[in-house]
Amino acid sequence: MAEHKESAKENLKYIVRIAGKDLNGSLPISRALMGIKGIDHRMARNIAVAFEKEGNAEFDPVIGKLSEEQEKKLEEIALAPHKFGIPLWAMNRKNDYDSGENKHLVMSELDFSIRQDLQRLNEIKSYRGLRHSWGLPVRGQSTRSTHRGKGGVVGVMKKDAKQAAAPAKAAAVPEKGAEKKPAAGGAKKEAKK
Repeated sequence: MAEHKESAKENLKYIVRIAGKDLNGSLPISRALMGIKGIDHRMARNIAVAFEKEGNAEFDPVIGKLSEEQEKKLEEIALAPHKFGIPLWAMNRKNDYDSGENKHLVMSELDFSIRQDLQRLNEIKSYRGLRHSWGLPVRGQSTRSTHRGKGGVVGVMKKDAKQAAAPAKAAAVPEKGAEKKPAAGGAKKEAKK
C-alpha cells in the first residue's frame, strides 16, 4: 500500500505549464486552471468537462498526473474553448469590436485587448473613457465619501504644511514684553470702581 502511494507521488509533476503560466500540479484541473488570467471558476469547470469528453480521461483529475499529450490537449481547449463545444455565453470576448467574433482571451492577449478598449474609449472622448483616464469610478458609484484615495488629502494638514505655517503663526503673536491694551469692556469696569 505504501509502495503504491510512493509511486503515485513520483509520477506527479508539481509544476505544469499551460498557456504560458506555471500551474500547481497537485490541484484538480478545474482548480489549477483558475491560476490563468482570464479563466474563472465557471470557465475552468467547462474546460474540465470538455477535456473529459475529448481526452478520454476521468472527470477533473489532478493536473500533475497528466501525460504530455493530455497537457497539450488541455492547453488547446483552454486557448480555443469555442472549438470544443463550450457555449458562447461563457466566452469573455463576445462580438469582438475589431473582428466581430466570439473569443475567449487569456493572459497577455486579454491585457492587450482591455488596454486597446480603454484607449479607444479615451480617444473618442466617451464618458467611460474620460472617467477611466481620470481614475474615477466609471459605473455610477457615489464619489462623495469614497474613492478619495486617488487624489490629494481632504481636510487634513500634513506635517510639511504645519511646519511651513508655524513661522507665520509665530510672527502674528505679539512679543512677551509688550503691554496688552485692555479691552473696551475692561476700561469701563475700572472707571466704575
